[in-house]
Amino acid sequence: MEDLNSASKKPHKLMLTNRRTCSISGVNDVLSFDVNEILLETEQGMLMIKGNELHVSRLSLDKGEVDIDGRVDSFTYSESAGYSAKGESILARLFK
Repeated sequence: MEDLNSASKKPHKLMLTNRRTCSISGVNDVLSFDVNEILLETEQGMLMIKGNELHVSRLSLDKGEVDIDGRVDSFTYSESAGYSAKGESILARLFK
């Protein structure tokens, strides 16, 4: 049986080139960013990107796309569903 919610979701794709440039689609929101860490809400859950000299070079939330420059050290996904139901913010749960 086909999932009815999948029609409204944007496809999530992450493309990293030489650990220096990154293109991500399926992005719903940019929650925070600085030169060492970027936190995105994607169709596949929360995505934390860690590195050095990170810079959001292009942001189009209408299309759900983000381009990032800088040295990428890691990508970490976590589930975003159900956090608000437990009375705890997403950021509080990520940084426990």
